[in-house]
Amino acid sequence: MARILIVDDSQSQRQLLEHLLDKNGHQVLTATTGEDGIDAASGEQPDLILMDVVMPGIDGFKATREITHNDTTSHIPVIILSSKSDDTDQIWAERQGARGYLTKPVNEKALISAISGVLKSKTSAGHHPSDG
Repeated sequence: MARILIVDDSQSQRQLLEHLLDKNGHQVLTATTGEDGIDAASGEQPDLILMDVVMPGIDGFKATREITHNDTTSHIPVIILSSKSDDTDQIWAERQGARGYLTKPVNEKALISAISGVLKSKTSAGHHPSDG
């Protein structure tokens, strides 16, 4: 079980993801903008973030870069969820520090598998917020 922050401006998308994560035993936090996602990442210190790309204001790529390049949040893995399926978008996401990239509509099995894989690699790498 993990604390997962969903950052997505679409209410229906947030509800769908919240349902899937809840059903799989995860605790869910939500934010509706990139700015709120950055603030929530810093304040809440979730175990993982699911980040939409296309949002008003700060988009998901920029928010991911802010989170992964900030000392207080760089240990939090980010998985991008986007309707964009181009290879260039996936490469750009990785360059911003994303640890995974899934296209919408997201498949439950693929989502849970990606989350498990990222959390497992985070644990085995020994990255814990308390390590300072």
